[in-house]
Amino acid sequence: MTHAIRFHKTGGPEVLVWDEVKVGKPGSGEARIRHTAVGLNFLDIYQRSGLYPLQLPSGLGSEAAGVVEEVGPGVTDLKPGDRVAYGAAPIGAYSEERLIPAERLLKLPDGIDDKTAAAMMLKGLTAQYLIRQTYRVKAGDTILLHAAAGGVGLILSQWAKHLAATVIGTVGNDEKAALAKAHGCAHTIVYSREDFVKRVEEITQGKKVSVVYDSVGKDTFLKSLDCLAPLGVAALFGQSSGSVEPLNLGLLAQKGSLFVTRPTLNTYAAKRENLVAMAKELFEVVLSGAVKIGVRQTYPLQDAARAHADLAARKTTGSTVLLI
Repeated sequence: MTHAIRFHKTGGPEVLVWDEVKVGKPGSGEARIRHTAVGLNFLDIYQRSGLYPLQLPSGLGSEAAGVVEEVGPGVTDLKPGDRVAYGAAPIGAYSEERLIPAERLLKLPDGIDDKTAAAMMLKGLTAQYLIRQTYRVKAGDTILLHAAAGGVGLILSQWAKHLAATVIGTVGNDEKAALAKAHGCAHTIVYSREDFVKRVEEITQGKKVSVVYDSVGKDTFLKSLDCLAPLGVAALFGQSSGSVEPLNLGLLAQKGSLFVTRPTLNTYAAKRENLVAMAKELFEVVLSGAVKIGVRQTYPLQDAARAHADLAARKTTGSTVLLI
């Protein structure tokens, strides 16, 4: 028997419990892995609270790193002892061991340790599709990034700077502003005391930005549209402040023939070949040093409820990892 964090009803962090679970032998196309480190994401809060409904009781967690213990029939590219990680897989990462489809696993390069991998897979793959696929950031672009001191934000801003783009990042306080600037933001806006629409207008001298990456949602989305240049793209990839109200599409015409998308990693990484290509590009920018992955907080896996409470209260910055 092994253990996993599970929840039997939706609600606050207190619904998370440390359950004893049985993990069987891997079936066809599966691998059994022993986790060493698990990534924490706002997605986990959405699922735990019921905003993104799951069938209960349920496990939790979408990214982790660990070691292959056993492979099932038909698995030829993995073997026991391989170091692996994942960020686009069925939920259940908050566990000591689990079964997982082998085609969702990615072998880790020697230069990336397990804790770093657990902090970078879902967030790094998200950054990859946002700036290389949803809107392909290029040299000379100016972009607006909300929650720039968050896990995705710190990766995306470094990567965008590496691509010779100018990053304007919004943050909640001066400490987070300093962190965002140290990770690629050319300009930071403390939204708690500054009007980010007005500041974007000033910074860009009225030209506005090519793309807005918005994971905040309700509190920022309509104002995000006001920051876009004509034909600009608003990529809403999260909703930490709540769901966006229904949108009158006529506004997109009025504000400059804008584009709006609600992308997800699961869509972009659905095919194995796409997942592998995305991970290859992520590993390359991390190994080159262009993107540095900072694990800012760690908690024991058993303390997942405390980690959830701190994340929701905006007490964390960057990436948080649960250790086993």
